[in-house]
Amino acid sequence: MSSLKNSPFGKRLRASRATGDENSPSRKRRRLNLDSSSSPTRTLATAALNVTNTPSRRHKSRNSLGSEDRFIPSRDQNSFWASYGLDEKANNNTSPFMKPSVRRWSLPDPKKEQADELYKSVLRSELSSSPVAFHSLSRTSFSENSPNRLDDPMGSSYQVSPLHQETGKLMNQPRPEIRQVAKMPIRMLDAPGLSHDFYTNLVDWAPSGALAVGLDTHVYLSSGDNEGGAKLCTVLNSSDEYTSLAWMKTGPTIAAGTAEGHLEIHDASTLRLIRRYEQAHVHDAGNRIGTLSWTSNTLTSGSRDRMIKHWDFRDPTCKPIKQCAAHTQEVCGVKWSGDGGIQTSLLATGGNDNKMFIWDLRSSVRDLTAGAGWSSSILSENKGGSPLYRFNQHKAAVKGLAWDPHLSNVLASGAGQQDACIRLWNTATGTMLNETRTGSQICNLIWSINTHELVTTHGYSTQTVPNQIRIWKYPSMSLVASLPGHTECVQYVALSPSGDTIVTGGGDETLRFWNIFPGRVSPFKGKHSALDYGKLIR
Repeated sequence: MSSLKNSPFGKRLRASRATGDENSPSRKRRRLNLDSSSSPTRTLATAALNVTNTPSRRHKSRNSLGSEDRFIPSRDQNSFWASYGLDEKANNNTSPFMKPSVRRWSLPDPKKEQADELYKSVLRSELSSSPVAFHSLSRTSFSENSPNRLDDPMGSSYQVSPLHQETGKLMNQPRPEIRQVAKMPIRMLDAPGLSHDFYTNLVDWAPSGALAVGLDTHVYLSSGDNEGGAKLCTVLNSSDEYTSLAWMKTGPTIAAGTAEGHLEIHDASTLRLIRRYEQAHVHDAGNRIGTLSWTSNTLTSGSRDRMIKHWDFRDPTCKPIKQCAAHTQEVCGVKWSGDGGIQTSLLATGGNDNKMFIWDLRSSVRDLTAGAGWSSSILSENKGGSPLYRFNQHKAAVKGLAWDPHLSNVLASGAGQQDACIRLWNTATGTMLNETRTGSQICNLIWSINTHELVTTHGYSTQTVPNQIRIWKYPSMSLVASLPGHTECVQYVALSPSGDTIVTGGGDETLRFWNIFPGRVSPFKGKHSALDYGKLIR
C-alpha cells in the first residue's frame, strides 16, 4: 500500500484531490449547481414561476442539473366543445377573467351573428357524427355485409367534399337575407341649445321637406338641401322655452308648445303666427307641453298637468273642443293613428305613470276594469273621459308611440330604462302581439314607410351599448342594424318625406342624418297598362 502511495500514480491522485480537477464530471455538476443557485436572475425567474403557477396547474420535474422544467398547463380533455363555443353551459360561466361588463358593451352585428350561428351548426353536425362515419372518407375498406355499396351514387365513397351530406345540406339551405345599412351618418349638424330632457319633442320633419328644430327659446326651419336655416319664432317670455313641435300632415302649419303651458300655431310659409293659446295647460305640478299630434285640423296636446286636450285651430274662441283625464302623472306621448280626423282615427297616449291608453273619441267606448291588459268591456256613452283600452304592462314612462303605416290597428310602444321593452299591440282586439327586450332606455320610435321596419332610439343602458339607433324587422322583431355615434341620449327622431332618411338628435347637441332605407319603388315601373291606348298613337 505504501508503495502505491509513493508511486507516480499515487502522487498524481493526491495532487488532483488537493487542487481539484476542473474537467472531472463531478466537478462540473457542482459548478453548475453552484452557478444556478447563486445567479440572481435564475433565482428571480424561479420565484416568479412558483408564485404565478400553483402546483395544481403545472407539472414540476427536475432534471439531472436540478433545474425546473418549463410550465405546462393542465388541459381538460373534454373541453373541446367549450373551446369552440358549442357548450351552452360553458358559455354561461362567468369567469373573473371575462367580466360580464366587457361582453355587454359589444355592439351587435346581425350579419356576424348569423355567420357565427352557421359555423356552430356545422361544427355540431360534424362532431355529433359517429367516428366511423367521420373517418369513412380517409379509409378504403369494404365491408362484407355491404357488397353493393359502390352501386349507390349518393354514397360516401363518391363524395368529393370532406363534410357529411347532412352538413352540406345545412350549409346550402337558404338563409334570411340581412340588409346592409350604412353605419355612418351622411350629414351632421351642430344644434347648440337642443334640450336633453327626456320629456320633450323638438325635432319634426314636414311632408313638404322642411325640418323644424327647437333650440332653447327659438324654432328654426331647414330645407335639408343646405345647412342654413330660417328662424320661425321666439318665445315671448325670456324665462320660457319650447318643449314640443309637430307639423300638420297637410299644409305648412306647425304647432309649438312651451314649458310654461303656452301653445302656438304658425304658418311656416309666411313665418306668421296664426293662433296663440295662453295658458293652454295650467297645473301646480307644472305646465310643460311635452308632446303634440295632429289629425286633420285637430291638434292634441299632452302636458305635465296630466290632461289631454284637443284643439281645432280654425275655432277663434281659443278653447279646447274636448279634453280627457286618465293619467295620474305627466302625459309623455300622444299619437293619432291617421289623418282622417277624430271621427275616423284612434288616439294612443302614454304617461309617466307607466300606463298607455287607447282613445276612441266617437260615440261609444269600452270602459275596462281589468288591471292587466283587458278582459270584459262595457259599452257606454263617450263623455270625454273613458279610454277604449288601458294597458299597464310597461314598467317605466311610456314616451315612444308609433302606428304601423302598413297594417291598421298595429301600435308600437317603448318605455324608459326600467322597462326597456318594445311592445306591439293589436288595438282592434286589445291584445299584445310581441314583446322585445332591448336592454336600454327607449327614447323614441318611428316606422319606415318604404319597408316594414321599426326604428328605435336609445339612451342610458347597463346591458348594451348606450345612445344607439336600432332597426327592427317586423313581425319577427329581429335586429337589422345598430347605429352608434351619439354620445348622449338620442331623444329625437324624424323621417324624411321620401322615407329613405331619418334625422336623430340628442343631448350631445348634434343632428345626424342617416340614409338607412331604400327609396320608394313604383309598382308600375317598367310596366304598361293594356288600357293605355296613347302608346298606339303614332
